[in-house]
Amino acid sequence: MTDRELDAAGITDPALRAAYTRCRALNARHGKTYFLATRLLPPEHRPAVHALYGFARWADDIVDNLDDRATTADRRHALDLLQRRLESGLRNGESPEPVVRALAHTAARYGIDHRHFTDFMASMRSDLVVTDYPTLADLRRYMHGSAAVIGLQMLPVLGTVVPRETAEPHAAALGIAFQLTNFLRDVGEDLDRGRVYLPADLLAAHGVDRELLLWSRTTGRRDPRITEALHAATALTRGVYRQAAPGLPMLAPVSRPCIRTAFVLYGGILDAVRDDGYTVLHRRAVVPRRRRAAVALQGLAQVTAARARAAHDRHPPPDPLGVTRYSQQQVAR
Repeated sequence: MTDRELDAAGITDPALRAAYTRCRALNARHGKTYFLATRLLPPEHRPAVHALYGFARWADDIVDNLDDRATTADRRHALDLLQRRLESGLRNGESPEPVVRALAHTAARYGIDHRHFTDFMASMRSDLVVTDYPTLADLRRYMHGSAAVIGLQMLPVLGTVVPRETAEPHAAALGIAFQLTNFLRDVGEDLDRGRVYLPADLLAAHGVDRELLLWSRTTGRRDPRITEALHAATALTRGVYRQAAPGLPMLAPVSRPCIRTAFVLYGGILDAVRDDGYTVLHRRAVVPRRRRAAVALQGLAQVTAARARAAHDRHPPPDPLGVTRYSQQQVAR
């Protein structure tokens, strides 16, 4: 976390500043696309976003630890400890774990519903034992805790121009859209961890099962049935983006460029998957750096315009001749 961001957020306690800095480092290391988009938020909002995503990354690291010495029991024990620290931190605002301390501070500051964190931890626990999802409905229940609640946690930080409950379904959909995108991009890596996040009923509709995916992953060979299934999963994901899109203008103007940029960049991953011939079982699809830079620059222009409008609204230019007042009086007549 930069001093400028922490100062803007009014975070002065040294230990708390260090906790937020730890969250920022986690987000920068694991979430390059969203970290880039976060730079478009007003500085005073960035620490809270890093706290929310940093905690999610921390828990995810526990679950996905590929160290051969870490057993399922080890991971469960680590999640149990994190759960206890989370509950205690949310209750009293303190924690020996820096990431939890920053999260608790953010939750209290923005009045984030604690149920969102409880639901998130439940999905993290399921990853210890659940390795596939028979139906899309089963996957959606998992994604409520692993992705939808992230969007719901973010809303109080981002702000809305409509009642929050009006924006919530779209925020939840955006979290799910981002995660489905990750599932497509990382299908090969997830298979290495013994998991298949694409629903079995969608795969089966195209003649695909876990065994065929493993065959393709291990041999490096392709199968048209897999390509068709991945194409269908991509279409499904684009549909969720369409559900999320109406929520973008519901956000506070200064927050829209950040989320719109993330929306475009994550959608670009779907384009990269398609353009790469749906070869995600063999290599990760990546949005070209030039494209990412162009989207970020567009977002920066939107940020500049939004901040200028906000400054104008706060401090309108002087009207020494009373022209504006006279015009308003004429309209009133």
